[in-house]
Formats: sequence, C-alpha cells, structure tokens
Amino acid sequence: MSSAPIRVGVIGLGFMGGVHLGTLRSLAAAGEPGRTVAVWSLHPVDPTGAGVEGNITSTEGEPLFDPAEVRVHDDLDALLADEGIDAVSICTPTDSHAELVTRAAAAGKHILIEKPVCLRAEEVESLAATVAEHGVTVMPAMCMRFWPGWEWLRERVRDGALGPLHALACTRVGAPPGWSADFYLDPARSGNAIVDLHIHDVDFIRWALGEPTGVTASGSERHLLTRYRYEGGPALVTAEGGWLPSAAAPFRMEYRAVFEGGVAEFSLETDPILRLHTPSGVEHPALPAGDGYAGEIAHWLRALAAGRAPEPTLAEAAAVMRLIEAERESLRCGGEVLLRP
Repeated sequence: MSSAPIRVGVIGLGFMGGVHLGTLRSLAAAGEPGRTVAVWSLHPVDPTGAGVEGNITSTEGEPLFDPAEVRVHDDLDALLADEGIDAVSICTPTDSHAELVTRAAAAGKHILIEKPVCLRAEEVESLAATVAEHGVTVMPAMCMRFWPGWEWLRERVRDGALGPLHALACTRVGAPPGWSADFYLDPARSGNAIVDLHIHDVDFIRWALGEPTGVTASGSERHLLTRYRYEGGPALVTAEGGWLPSAAAPFRMEYRAVFEGGVAEFSLETDPILRLHTPSGVEHPALPAGDGYAGEIAHWLRALAAGRAPEPTLAEAAAVMRLIEAERESLRCGGEVLLRP
C-alpha cells in the first residue's frame, strides 16, 4: 500500500463537481488517503463560489476549494498531462463521458466517473475495452451502494438475519432538475429520468438481488414504475422513478423491504431515516454517519491506495444499462421483456 495520498483532479465544477470537491476535502481532513490538487471546468472557475443547488445536498455558502492548495487548469489537456495528478473525478454531463474517460485513460489516470457512464450499454462496453488497453481503473459512481441504510438492506438480504425477502419497493421521485436544465431536460443528452435518476434503483436492485429474469415497465421515460421478476426470489420487486410535473414537488428517496421477520422502511423525510418493524416493536438500526458520496469516494481512494480495482466496474455499469434498455422496450411494447440468463 502506498503511503502517499492519491492526488486527485476534479473535472467539471457544476453541482456534482462541487459535491465531489466538498467530499474530498472532508475525507482528507478525516485522514482518508486522497486530496484534491487540481480542477478544470468548461466555465470560468470561481474558487469562492457556491455549488449549484441539487436534489440531495448543496455546497451553498462554502468555498469550492482553496486556490493556495489547488491548481486551476485553463486547458483540460494540461490537467491530464499534469504528472502531479494520479486520478481524476469526472463530473460533467453524460454526453461528454466517453470522450473524457478515453482521454483520461490514455493519460494514465485512474478514473471516478459520475453516473450514468453512457446512454447505451454498447457504449459502456466499448469504453471498457478502450480503458483496458491503458491499464487504469474506472469506477462508476453508483452512490446508493454506499448510502447508509441501503448498504444495511443489502447486508440483511445476504445474511438472512430477518429471514427471506418477500417484497421490495423503491421510490425516487421529485421535481424536474432546476439546475443545468438545458442538459437534464434534453433526453438526447441526459437519457431522461429513466437513465439519470431511476438508474440508482436499477443498480441497487441488481446489486442486492442479482439479475432479474424479466421486467415490466409502465408510464414513460420521464416517470415510470417497473416490476422486476425473480424466479425463486422475492415475489414483488418494484421501483418507481421520475421527475414530477410540479417544480414544488419534494424529492423522495425511499424503500420498503418486507422480510419474513420484519419490515424495513427508509425515507429521507423521517427521523431516524431507517425504521425496522418487528413483532417485538420498532427498532432503529445504527447507521454510519455521512452519505453515499462520502462512502463511494472513500472506497475509491482506499482501493487506489491499496493497489486494487474499486467496485463497481464498467462491466456492471453496462449490465445496468442493459436492464434499463429492457425497461425502455417494455414501455414501448406494453408488456414483460424477458432477459437472457
């Protein structure tokens, strides 16, 4: 394991770039093996400016970075050629990801790439083949795998402490993005809510339960409900995701998991956010502090410092996009789409 910190360059300083910068700063202060050393943005960089408002958190009121410690590159090629950078965090619009990952890999940088990696599975698979030629690692930023309460759910599915899982319902809905609307609300660039928002639950369900044998989706690519069929597994697994018509609609990130021995409910709107209902009463399982962004970036830094590949991988990102493509086909045909074993 290297004793030197992983030196990170952040590419893109919109809402997610601000989140990554703030998270990297907090993790460095907590002793994690990484620190931000450089940034680049397509737009002028104001180190004292606030981050763009988002649906979970905001860097409003906080400086993006300390210019005495972080280099600002005017040219992306200069950042990628910077030998003082070991890895990059790419926080730009989805339609720029393939090009930027390819350029960063060719420059020998390890990569954390925001989700979605690309808009189609075949694009992700092609990118994986390109990256493999350069011997660097790429971790798609699937933050729900690291979100307190969601990691807990996957562990209960795997360890059987609550008995078999009978049903799981995930909900992720809210107002259309008011930030970077020219990107998010252009389906050709963002892939619509089915790709940009619903992808979180698709990845989590696949990660926790494995590949389903079929999907049935109803609604539209802007707001849908999908049922996932598992042979010999939970009888009812659904995910609702989308952007609601009203700009005043609150963001909801929730699940209800029905086990033989209890019902677990997670919601950002409750305190505590996780409640477990059992025959003996209501329990509040202890959860680690922080959020999924801190969890995923800490995992990425630790893996790089230890010389191992972080997870998830590009192959997993491609598998998630194949599931989303099956959901799109179900929306078009109006029935179940079976998945190859």
